[in-house]
Amino acid sequence: MQSPGPQQPPLYAPSNGDFTFVSSADAEDLSGSITTPDVKLNLGGGGEFIKESTATTFLRQRGYGWLLEVEDDDPEDNKPLLEELDIDLKDIYYKIRCVLMPMPSLGFNRQVVRDNPDFWGPLAVVLFFSMISLYGQFKVVSWIITIWIFGSLTIFLLARVLGGEVAYGQVLGVIGYSLLPLIVIAPVLLVVGSFEVVSTLIKLFGVFWAAYSAASLLVGEEFKTKKPLLIYPIFLLYIYFLSLYTGV
Repeated sequence: MQSPGPQQPPLYAPSNGDFTFVSSADAEDLSGSITTPDVKLNLGGGGEFIKESTATTFLRQRGYGWLLEVEDDDPEDNKPLLEELDIDLKDIYYKIRCVLMPMPSLGFNRQVVRDNPDFWGPLAVVLFFSMISLYGQFKVVSWIITIWIFGSLTIFLLARVLGGEVAYGQVLGVIGYSLLPLIVIAPVLLVVGSFEVVSTLIKLFGVFWAAYSAASLLVGEEFKTKKPLLIYPIFLLYIYFLSLYTGV
């Protein structure tokens, strides 16, 4: 009986990174261990290291490390909501005081209402005026906002024709804020509504108050002798606003 000759080496020798299939009979004599490379990750360059897990190391070795990347938080994304919407409550409150107290002797810098216009303050005033006008007439809300936008556009075009240096955003803000006097007299009219003479006087007072607040901001010295041509349409605009509230 001949002794078996020397075994031929396999045509393909598996490397350390490949798998080798063995029979179940030979598997009993196999033993060994797998060592995990000690990979450490530096976070932020601050000298702090953490040990990566086996799954993390496996993904990085296979070219999938991009799945583990975490984007840094952008400070611009953490702004408060009011700042994102460009809403300055202190500025709006100051402008409300300037409109409700238009007398120069009080010391308010009223020109800030015109020179630094905003959108949210006048919109809130117009919406509030619309809400108090909801008494049995829901269609008035959209009509008041429409009159505010297009009425301000009419005043703007007239002011530009007369030679005034004013922007549409400024007119929109001033007209909107100047509705506050009509909001102030609204609860008074509910009390004295049965007294026709007193009610009429309060309505006239509210319209003059609102028109004066708006005209004193929009009608500057550049109009010279043309001031009445702009004050009169502003006065008519607030009469129309009041008529939408009273239903007259």
